[in-house]
Amino acid sequence: MSNTPIQIIPADAPFAPEQAAALNSVLGSANAQQAAWLKGFFAGLVAGEQGFGQGAGVPAAAGGSAPLTILFGSESGNAEGLADRVKDSASAEGFKCKVVDMADAKLADLAKAENLLVLVSTWGEGEPPSRASDFYDAIMAEKAVKLDGVNFSVLGLGDSSYTQFNQMAKEFDKRLEELGGTRIYDRVECDVEFEAPYSGWANGAIAKLKEIAKPAAGAATIAFPSGPAVAAPMAPAYSKSNPFQAEMLTSINLNGTGSAKETIHAEISLEGSGLTYEPGDALGVIPENADDLVEEFLEAAKLKARENVSFKDDLSVPFGEVLRKHLDLRTINTVILKKYAKACDHKDLLKMAEDRDAVKDWAWGRDIVDLVKEYPSSLRAGDWVSLLRPLSPRLYSIASAISAHPNEVHLTVGAVRYEAFGRKKKGVCSTFIADSWKVGTKAGIYFHSNKNFKLPADPSTPIIMVGPGTGIAPFRAFVEERAATGAKGENWLFFGDQRYTYDFLYQTEWQDYLKKGVLTKLDLAFSRDQPEKIYVQDRMRENGAELWEWLDKGAYFYVCGDASRMAKDVNQALIDIVQEHGKKSEEDAIAYVKQMTKERRYGRDVY
Repeated sequence: MSNTPIQIIPADAPFAPEQAAALNSVLGSANAQQAAWLKGFFAGLVAGEQGFGQGAGVPAAAGGSAPLTILFGSESGNAEGLADRVKDSASAEGFKCKVVDMADAKLADLAKAENLLVLVSTWGEGEPPSRASDFYDAIMAEKAVKLDGVNFSVLGLGDSSYTQFNQMAKEFDKRLEELGGTRIYDRVECDVEFEAPYSGWANGAIAKLKEIAKPAAGAATIAFPSGPAVAAPMAPAYSKSNPFQAEMLTSINLNGTGSAKETIHAEISLEGSGLTYEPGDALGVIPENADDLVEEFLEAAKLKARENVSFKDDLSVPFGEVLRKHLDLRTINTVILKKYAKACDHKDLLKMAEDRDAVKDWAWGRDIVDLVKEYPSSLRAGDWVSLLRPLSPRLYSIASAISAHPNEVHLTVGAVRYEAFGRKKKGVCSTFIADSWKVGTKAGIYFHSNKNFKLPADPSTPIIMVGPGTGIAPFRAFVEERAATGAKGENWLFFGDQRYTYDFLYQTEWQDYLKKGVLTKLDLAFSRDQPEKIYVQDRMRENGAELWEWLDKGAYFYVCGDASRMAKDVNQALIDIVQEHGKKSEEDAIAYVKQMTKERRYGRDVY
């Protein structure tokens, strides 16, 4: 192959020779994703979004740019990431875009928005993301500002295994219309696999807005070469749909003999990937179903693993392989029960499926094998392919800093094992990591960024970390990063588990950090080492006066772990401490904690 650079920029283009050479070098090696980004970027510049073009030989876009506000409410970063992608797509179509976090949004400003796209996730059991709670209260208020004349469309992000699936999207969609907005494209509700519905919504909503708003023409399309003459593309960006195959380097159980728990410390190689990450990020792991679970399902459903089925673009794949790698055999929700009941003519099951609360109670502890055993199946293998949810990746808080472990990423994973309804059960991904991802073997991974859970930009800022159990993971990364970079900020860790002797995760590391002065304070809560239960929130209250002193001088506060109880108890303890030791009313203490969230001084990585 010739080493002559590909000539994309024509000779008569208004660039100096060295500029043309640089552009040809970049554009000739750009892949499709990078090309799409550049298209949106230049569209925004030409539209005047960043003041580009006037006096630079590029005319302003004819007729000006139609404004578009893209509003997001995000807990783990998915809605925020998709909002940025919508901005790129809409900018390429000539819209002048503004992306707004609900934490910073004012309803009065939205009333002037003209065109509005809303992306919102549902948290817990039908709650708004923590940073969006104030805006949610404002827009749902009886005297909320009217939004007459605002064109809108809503995208929801959720998980159908929860009872209040996409509740926030439903409520925002309804409320925007009640306030006078005009729905120009129907609400789309995404499940855990959101790429396809997101793309359909983004394309449809932008197309409809183009009809209504008539934005200026987007930037001229840059023709990228194709065929054998194209230079080798840059390395692909690894993602959920294109994971990196990473090797397991080390896998050990952190709990001592006699513990009721099994916590895996996993060290994973990034060698050859070019990937990097920041403390606070999560690692996505692509799991596979355990062989014994697949066998149980096949036996219950009276089907054969070797039977071929059509799956995606492949017309003939062994059913057993599809079950092991691609289908969720654990999750039971209303959608699945309704489809299954209708397909198998189980009228009593269909009646139950109409009641979300009844489904939630019945499904607890059960999986698809239990479903088939209690309500026998007449489905063929191909029917199951279309009925079951895709087997989704799992996100785990990263337990290492790449500054301390170059070319590695570490996880702290609690293996889930239990017995219910006469069968032994186990968590899909946690036991995939513990049992199947052996040292020396590979599995698919990718990184997921969470902007709401990051170390302070100023390394001298003190931080307070509350991480019981496997919630310790991101704080190991935080402290490693601060140690490796010589950060001067004080570090205070609250850790708890069941027993000191068996369950003090990374004990020697924390004790070493204390001796070296990297860790300023360490408070421990082992719930079963004494008659009365002691938890991390109890240790917070015991240290309330000093904790408030840290907060009052600007400390960041973080919590990681169980969302259903621990995180709520920690949040209440934090409010109580601010109220008591900050000499505030309950209302002012709640407002103080909410302001910490808005300022990203209060980070939550809870699950």
